[in-house]
Amino acid sequence: MKKEKDQTSFELSLERLETLVDSMESGEATLEQSLEWFEEGMTLIKSCQDQLKYAEQKVQELIKNSEGKIIERDFE
Repeated sequence: MKKEKDQTSFELSLERLETLVDSMESGEATLEQSLEWFEEGMTLIKSCQDQLKYAEQKVQELIKNSEGKIIERDFE
């Protein structure tokens, strides 16, 4: 998985998710605003899950290398 310029980093996505949760928990937003935040949050969660899955695959590939050499492969 190659990083694209518009792809948000894992850490920034988590920070934004925390902000969204705090805002929604405050109870001060309208229903419409809460729905927008929820939709944004779901998109961020999917992005984080994809990045974690890629990292897990990469670690497994490195562990499976039986010759003692580290070989990196793109999964896409």
